[in-house]
Amino acid sequence: MLDINYNGQIAVIDLRKNILKGEHPKSEVMEFAKKAEKGTILELHLPHAAQPLAAALEGIGYPAVTHQLGPDHFRMMCVIMDK
Repeated sequence: MLDINYNGQIAVIDLRKNILKGEHPKSEVMEFAKKAEKGTILELHLPHAAQPLAAALEGIGYPAVTHQLGPDHFRMMCVIMDK
């Protein structure tokens, strides 16, 4: 289950611990993205760049941008647009 913290229209999801424990939350993230309200900004915190997740989000029309914030800390962001 995703731990989602809202800051206005920004849905912040820190997946670092989940992924480092061997979990694969891609399907949960995709389910959330598909149900999120238009205009929601999805901010994911990850231990690596997670290109397959970025590609999956882009595949449903939500361009994703990833920045490295530290040695094992990446932030992926995308805006939920028209469905």
